[in-house]
This record gives sequence, C-alpha cells and structure tokens, in this order.
Amino acid sequence: MRVRLWGTRGSIAVSGPGTLRYGGDTSAIELLCAGDRLIILDGGSGIRTLETGSLPHERIDILLSHLHMDHVQGLPFFPPLLDPEVEVHVWGPVSTTRTLRERIARYLSPPLFPIRVRDLGNVTFHDVVPGEFELGSIHITADLISHPGSTLGYRLSENGSVLTFMPDHEPALGHNGFPGDPQWTSGYALAEGADVLIHDAQYEDDEYTERVGWGHTSVSDLAEFVRMTSPGRLVSFHHDPGHDDQRLDALHERLDDRLAGCTELIPGTTGLVVDV
Repeated sequence: MRVRLWGTRGSIAVSGPGTLRYGGDTSAIELLCAGDRLIILDGGSGIRTLETGSLPHERIDILLSHLHMDHVQGLPFFPPLLDPEVEVHVWGPVSTTRTLRERIARYLSPPLFPIRVRDLGNVTFHDVVPGEFELGSIHITADLISHPGSTLGYRLSENGSVLTFMPDHEPALGHNGFPGDPQWTSGYALAEGADVLIHDAQYEDDEYTERVGWGHTSVSDLAEFVRMTSPGRLVSFHHDPGHDDQRLDALHERLDDRLAGCTELIPGTTGLVVDV
C-alpha cells in the first residue's frame, strides 16, 4: 500500500504563509493498493487536488470516517463524482435515523450547494456498520471510536501490512486516569500493532484541558495511546487551524520527547508519501 496525504488540517481549511509546510486543506488521504486500486480516506477539501488522472481508474472507493463538514466538504469538488466513466462508491458510518445518502444530501442540496445527490448518477452510497469487509485485496475492519457523532476508525490490511486511520479521536475521554485497560480504550483493537497509524494530534496539553469532549487528542494522551498500541510508525494528523508551521514544529518536538523512541514519529504534511 502506498499512502499519500492530500489534506491534514482539522476543523476548517486555512491558508497563508504560515501553513505552507504542513498544509491547509482538510482531511483527505490517497491509498493506492494492489492492481492500482484507489481508495480515498475522507473527503475534506484536500480531495479536490488529489490526482486521479495518472492511472485509469474505473472505480474509486471513498471511506468516510464521519460526516463533519471538514471531512466531506470536498466531495462535490472531486471531479470523478461528475464523471460518468468512473464508478464511485462512498462508504460511511451507519445511522439509526437516515441513510448515508440521505445525510450527504443535506449538504449536497440547496441552499447549501447547487448540485444535488440525485445528480450524481455514477455514485453509490454504502452504510458501514462496525465489522469487516473487503475491497479488492484490502481487508477492512471498521469500528466506532470516541468522537462526537457516529465516527468510524478504519484498519486496512493488505498482504500482511496494516494501516490504521483515526483522524478524529479522543481515547482518553471517560477515563479516570489515562491510560486505562486497553480493552476498554477506544480504538485500541484498530491500532494495535499497525505498521502505520494515522492519528489525531490536534491539541497541546494545556489546550486540551479546555476542550475535553470535543473529540480530539492531546500530545500526552496520544503518546500514551501509542505506547499502548505499539504501531511501527505514527503519522500525526488533524492539525489545529490555529497552529502555524512553527507552532506545529514545537508540538511535534514535544510529542517526540513523550514517545521517547518507542515509535517513529512522522509529522503529517500535505504531499507526504508513506509506503506501508
């Protein structure tokens, strides 16, 4: 599997000279699998610039972690959704009230957007329940994780290699002292022993104390989660829109100190390519 990051920012897209290295687009990741199969993780603003023309993709699968705007706002600007020659499948967390198609239609419809879901004749929507399924050579495990609203983390395996994607995650929520029992820790089974873990790293410790329950992770809690799950490499993700490149450099220095060499830290930057 070859992973490329097209959007690493959280909450809202940002621009300006202070965001050039880490990038300002929101969550979108390209995953190129065996047989040139293309899977995209999330549909934030970064999906708009994802290069699909270099390979003859007849089918593209998009796995949505959840439906907050920063993870779906790029969908209507993704050219294959309007290309009748491409079969697009959009997968996202199941709801007890509306189908995924109906929930996406609340965004893709007036007055929020001029194009409606019904205009996308080449797109099929799939409601994902926690469990396992296959997309070509990729075995996928999806499970609910701690974040406001129905949110999925994904564990993707191919030929013995494992990538875990949890862009918005607050594993310490509800713990009286973190870390606790791994079996009662959100996301543990998805992340355990993964070759690459792409994980929320939004807050400094002092920021988190004022944002408990918002669904994101502090530097210290992320380090504890990584020690618990022992991934081979950690790619930081969902950078706060208020953090410029210099502040993110400092955050990653502190995170690396807390990891104390237990896992290789790779700061998540737009354009980063990682082989799994």
